[in-house]
Amino acid sequence: MARQYLVVVLALLALVSCEKEPENIKYSGPIFGTYFNVTYYEENDKRYDEAIDSIFNIINGSLSTYWPDSDISKFNRNEPVEVDEHFKKVFKASKKIYKETKGVFDPTIGNVVNAWNFGPDENKFLTDSSTISGLMNFVGFDKVLMLEERFIRPDSVYLDFNAIAKGYAIDVVAEYLKSKGIVNYLVDIGGDMSIGGSNIQSGNSWLIGVDDPNFDGSQSYSKVISISNSGMATSGVYRKFKIDEDGNRYAHIIDTETGYPTKTNVLSVSVIAPDCMLADGYATAFQAMGVERTKEFLGFHPELKVYFIVYDGDDTLSTIALNGFPED
Repeated sequence: MARQYLVVVLALLALVSCEKEPENIKYSGPIFGTYFNVTYYEENDKRYDEAIDSIFNIINGSLSTYWPDSDISKFNRNEPVEVDEHFKKVFKASKKIYKETKGVFDPTIGNVVNAWNFGPDENKFLTDSSTISGLMNFVGFDKVLMLEERFIRPDSVYLDFNAIAKGYAIDVVAEYLKSKGIVNYLVDIGGDMSIGGSNIQSGNSWLIGVDDPNFDGSQSYSKVISISNSGMATSGVYRKFKIDEDGNRYAHIIDTETGYPTKTNVLSVSVIAPDCMLADGYATAFQAMGVERTKEFLGFHPELKVYFIVYDGDDTLSTIALNGFPED
């Protein structure tokens, strides 16, 4: 009897030792002018690469101003187009943020963004005062209305959802994974992300690094935090900028009141929100609003957690965590 018991124990030990360690599935590549990394745990090791690629193609076909045949490009050229549900969802979310920020976030700033050479129209840099003043006449998201069957808008309005579309694409991929029963995932596009569950492979929570604002292109982290079941996005002025022929540096966040790049000592702002689309849009708005206006705004939005990195002069930086942004 003892020998039989020993055989059973040894067999169980062998079975346990041969049991496969949990391993995440990873898929990455270029998208939207940056990169994506999708990491998730699937018990049967099933991959969804083609489905993820299809999602990206569909969203590009709907919302990319860099694709001349996309729905939004046709819309901006006043061509007949039946926009899809992706367009409508992003439009509604943009309208919400536009109203809440009193126009600081405004998708109709697109032509001005192009004039500063931050958009799909290359080599414009048409930043003389008369050009900017003329383009600002057509800025104002309140001029564009979405009805049940059609849009009401001036012909000259140009929509640009690039400040929110990346976050939306992240959410769509995350929702697709959840529809397949996957609860432990991290969807990352260019440092913005949607996080669910935990990192099964490591046995720990997902650890997310908040980038230091390094102008030289190197990467280091201001802090590393643990979050889950949320979206996070960062807007910064230290990577995306232009330098004119006189050596002046222009940041890509355009002031929607003046049409000129925002002057601010905020180098970056990270936002944690219920989803990545909202985090993406609010991060852009808070970058332009600055710390004090954002503090006032957050008094009415406990669902948003915010982290600023601010330049104090003399090569010194300070950080400000608001609304319970996680500590290290």
